[in-house]
Amino acid sequence: MKIIILGAGRVGTSVAESLVSEANDITVIDTDGPRIADLQSRYDLRGLVGNATLPSVLKEAGAEDADMLIAVTASDETNLVACKVAADLFNVPTRIARVRNTELQGHPELTGDQGFKATHIIWPEQSVTDYLLKLIEFPEALQVLEFADGKASLIAVRAFAGGPLVSQPIQALRKHIPNVDTRIVAIFRNDRSIQCEAQTMIQPGDEVFFLAASENIRTVMAELRRMDKPVRRVLLAGGGNIGLRLARALDTGEGVGTPEKFNVKIIEANKRRCEYLAGQLSSSVLVLHGDATDEDLLDEEGVAETDLFIALTNDDENNIMSALLAKRMGARRTIALINRKSYGDLMQGGQIDIAISPSHATLSNLLKHVRRGDVVAAHSLRRGAAEALEIIAHGDARSSRVVGRKVEDIELPKGATIGAVVRGQGELARVLIAHHDTAIEAEDHLILFVANKRLIPRIEKLFQVGVGFF
Repeated sequence: MKIIILGAGRVGTSVAESLVSEANDITVIDTDGPRIADLQSRYDLRGLVGNATLPSVLKEAGAEDADMLIAVTASDETNLVACKVAADLFNVPTRIARVRNTELQGHPELTGDQGFKATHIIWPEQSVTDYLLKLIEFPEALQVLEFADGKASLIAVRAFAGGPLVSQPIQALRKHIPNVDTRIVAIFRNDRSIQCEAQTMIQPGDEVFFLAASENIRTVMAELRRMDKPVRRVLLAGGGNIGLRLARALDTGEGVGTPEKFNVKIIEANKRRCEYLAGQLSSSVLVLHGDATDEDLLDEEGVAETDLFIALTNDDENNIMSALLAKRMGARRTIALINRKSYGDLMQGGQIDIAISPSHATLSNLLKHVRRGDVVAAHSLRRGAAEALEIIAHGDARSSRVVGRKVEDIELPKGATIGAVVRGQGELARVLIAHHDTAIEAEDHLILFVANKRLIPRIEKLFQVGVGFF
């Protein structure tokens, strides 16, 4: 696939890094020459220095025969104008723009075919907010991903000593919860994937990924670790766009998935921003002007009794320090927004419970549009190393290498696992946990876990329908 990426910032670099390893023809455009030179030195891609909205620059990048344009510069205007130029002058089929301005979210006519002609819009702040809300709903989880309109969920959880299933083989799961069907699709031990077989022992500290119908998530999770108390008291460090969205969602209950009431406080360093936040939020949300790394302020605001401390400023170092300080002072759980990949890798799973990368949250929204085949959802996992896909199986036994076959007969590459099958549409859809003898039918939605993203091209090829189908 020939892909043009506009912007060599953190998101653009993450997208390029993810896609270049899958034999795509990648061209990256940015006005910053040193950034482009750095990308070219690290990856097998083409770099171009220039203004991405200019037809001459897009033409030089190969827009005339490009399959996709991904606009992720720091400017909403640049991203949207580039999509319109790519559509009107070069007829690029897929045009994706990252847009931060929340006001445009309520006016799809401006971004769609009648406006800037973006085929897909990525709202990064909304992506991160939705991600955080799921972690608040399931405080024991490291990651929560939904498939099939929320009917199935993939959960990552850290196995704790004392969990009923910990230090026992995977096959014991059926004995522990005989009335709940689930599938452990991956285990990572010391950052390395280990094969999941019936006799595989789950050890304390293992990062376990399992699939189940969403209604059964808590039951399965309780087998792997002790269940935490529900989150009630939330302290947010940083009142930017994400902090505001999250505070509003917790205050109103919108998108939280739980009827519980939350006690929410925001610490914001900018006084004018504090005044704006106070005007945007109800009186039940306490807005504080101050420094989230101030130990006295955290003590005064009862950080020791806080269920969840979330650091959401634009400064990685401040987020890390405030989260570490909050944890040391007694906060039950801490989450930090960290842009730098190296920082995130160091902090995740240590004294900071979860490190979230905004670029990877954005990447997950992009992947479903990039993947070949009828992909409904795609999620980047483990900071981009692994991936989960929901893909529709088309064709019949003659035209497909998937339809009409049992799971054990499908030639999946090693490291890829079919975790569940969603059959039917709408309210009639059923979640079937995949076993070796589960037969795949046409139009089934298959949920796959892929331990190494380099396997993705083989997965895409596996789901291609033969010419005879048409």
